[in-house]
Amino acid sequence: MHFNILNKNDELVMSLVHYFITEENYTPIVVRGVKDEIWLENLDGPYRIIRINSNYIHNDEQYKFDLFKTKKVMEQIKKKTLSISMNTLNIFLNLGDNVHMDEDEKNISSIKFTDIDEILKNQNIIQVFPNIKHKLIKDKEGIDLIVNVTNDINAKTAEDNKVFTKIFEPKKMIVTPILIALCILVFIAMYIWGRGSEDAVTLLLFGANFRPLVQAGEVWRLATSMFLHIGLVHLVVNMYSLLIIGRQLESFLGKWKFLIVYLGSGIVGSLLSVVVHTSISAGASGAIFGLLGSLLYFGYHYRLYLGTVLKTQVIPIIILNLLIGFMVPGIDNFCHIGGLVGGYLLTMALGVPGKTKKSDRINGSIVLILLVAFLSYMLFGYLR
Repeated sequence: MHFNILNKNDELVMSLVHYFITEENYTPIVVRGVKDEIWLENLDGPYRIIRINSNYIHNDEQYKFDLFKTKKVMEQIKKKTLSISMNTLNIFLNLGDNVHMDEDEKNISSIKFTDIDEILKNQNIIQVFPNIKHKLIKDKEGIDLIVNVTNDINAKTAEDNKVFTKIFEPKKMIVTPILIALCILVFIAMYIWGRGSEDAVTLLLFGANFRPLVQAGEVWRLATSMFLHIGLVHLVVNMYSLLIIGRQLESFLGKWKFLIVYLGSGIVGSLLSVVVHTSISAGASGAIFGLLGSLLYFGYHYRLYLGTVLKTQVIPIIILNLLIGFMVPGIDNFCHIGGLVGGYLLTMALGVPGKTKKSDRINGSIVLILLVAFLSYMLFGYLR
């Protein structure tokens, strides 16, 4: 004797959820106050949000109210994920014959299905999700469907958890302490073998940034200048910032990517600084701003987990420090801006595990190369 413990709508929901989670990398969202509907999100997907609604809607008034609720939930998700716009696919599985589906609302595409065959014949869906023709479960029902869906989703979740754990589990800092130690040792060396960290001649001897010397061929100053500091306060503030930011970002990116971002963004910051200024400059702040730019890119792609940190800490710190840099004389704010942009682009080019697409890495690399080429032309060509 055969018992089917699922009705037709339940089977359709499970098949759709299985497909979108296992094949299109969507993840379920917990939305308070909803019943008989499932919300899925993939912030890099063709639709950022997919809503599967199996509630019975029997007239136009209910339909319009349902769209109103959908917009409200979308607004909540936009704020949480720092998204400017968000497109949603609204799938209705139990829409009454009396309901007239008007043209799509702004950022909401609504569609109704009653069975799997309708899905597989819908050209709009197939165009956006071509794999659905072959990957949607359509030959299972009842217990068999439950077992298949549960096993596949559990396997996908376990795979995603491995990536998440690898990125976010605490790791031993290696690069950050070495960078801090180098800066401190160089600072001490300027007092042992020179006339101190605030002496112009000593700064130049140890590799400070200075346009005439860089143009004369001493391009290594673009890198060495990030290990020099002018005065004890300058050193302490930068090293404390490096410790706090580096501790997190080195754990997220891994030591090699972290080192590339630090050194690369520091060089981009030094390059912009020497293009704009003719005075002697030094300090790790360009590289530290590069770490903030990197954290901005990383956090945006993991904003479901770091969205609050971005809004309440990273972005305010960037804005506040840039404002201070423009208001207080003597701060090389163009080095900060160059480092910030360089760190963002370098992280984009290197890629964030599990998130960055190949096209994004290519675009990040191209923009970074163009930026460095333009600044190099300004320094060695136009400003000669």
